[in-house]
Amino acid sequence: MMKMSDVAKLANVSPATVSRVLRQPELVSEETKRKVLGAIKEVNYQPHLIARQFRTKETKIILVVVPDITSPFFSKVLRGIEHTAVKNGYQVILGDTENIIEREREYIDLLYQKQVDGMVLLTARSDKTHLEKISNQFPMVLACEYIDGLEIPTVSIDNVSSARKVTEHLIKLGHTKIAHISGPMNVILSRDRFRGYEQAMMSYALNIDSAFIQEGDFSIESGYNQMIKLLSLENAPTGVFVFNDEMALGAIKAVKDSGMKVPEDIGIVGFDNLNIATMFEPYITTIDQPKYEIGKKAMNLLLKLMKGESLQKKRFVLKDELVIRESCGYSRTLNNSTGS
Repeated sequence: MMKMSDVAKLANVSPATVSRVLRQPELVSEETKRKVLGAIKEVNYQPHLIARQFRTKETKIILVVVPDITSPFFSKVLRGIEHTAVKNGYQVILGDTENIIEREREYIDLLYQKQVDGMVLLTARSDKTHLEKISNQFPMVLACEYIDGLEIPTVSIDNVSSARKVTEHLIKLGHTKIAHISGPMNVILSRDRFRGYEQAMMSYALNIDSAFIQEGDFSIESGYNQMIKLLSLENAPTGVFVFNDEMALGAIKAVKDSGMKVPEDIGIVGFDNLNIATMFEPYITTIDQPKYEIGKKAMNLLLKLMKGESLQKKRFVLKDELVIRESCGYSRTLNNSTGS
C-alpha cells in the first residue's frame, strides 16, 4: 500500500505539502498542487481516512438532510451544495427523511456520533428547541425553509411574499374566485404559502371560501385529485394558486380531462419554476427560486461555521422572480359563463 511519503518523493515535495494539498488546497500553489495530484493519481494513493480523523478530528464529510429525494426541486439545491463542498475538500452524503420526523432525528444523531463535520437541513420538521440545541453544539445550516425566531443560519426566499405576489397576479388578471391547493399543512412552507395567498385575498377584499382550500401532498397525483374536487363545486373557482409546479401540472391535467381549457376556463399558477413547468402546454406561470444559489450559500455558511467563524447575520433571504407564462393567460375577459 502506497504511503504519503511515496507521493511526496515522486512529486519532489515534503509529506507536509502532500497533506496540505489534501486538506487545505487553497494554501498551495497551482503548480505544486498539479504535481502532487499527478503523483497521487500515478501511484493510486488512498488517504487513510480513519487515521486522519483521529489526527484532525475531522471527517471531511457533510450531511445533507432532504425531505424527499425524489422531488426535482432539491436536485439543483443539492448541486449547489455539492459543488461548493467538493471545491473545499469535503464530500457530501444524503439523508432522505421521506418527510418522517423520526428519520430526521436519526440523521441528526450522526453529528453526535462524530460521523460528519456539519449538516445542511433542507427540511425542519423537528421542534425549534431541539434544533437550536443541536446548532449550539454543531455546525448546522437550514436551507429552503424558515422558522420564525429560530436562531440557526438560514437561507431561503420569502415564501409568504412570493405566494402573495403570484396570487396577486391572478387577481390583477381579473379573477375574484381564487382557490389554493396547498401542501401538507404540517409543513412550514405550506403554511407560509397559504399565508401569502390569504394576505393577497384580504388586501383586495376578496372572500376566501373554505371549500376553495384543498390540501395536497406535493405530488402530481394530489394536484389532479384536489383540482377535481374544486371543479365539482357548484360555484367553482376561476383561478387556482397551487403550492408547487408538480401539483400544478396535475391540476392542469384535471381541467383538461374535465373538458375545459387552461387558461380560457380556469387560470392556474404554480411555484418553484421546475423544468416540468415548460415541458407540457400550457407552460406554467410560477415563482422562480434561485435553487443552485440557495445550496451554494448554505454550504458557504456551513464552511464558515466549521472553521469556527461567528456569523454577524443569521438569516439570508434570496431574491425570487415571478415568471409569467401561458397557464393563467396574459389578460382576462370576464363573462357570465365564468361567474367571476
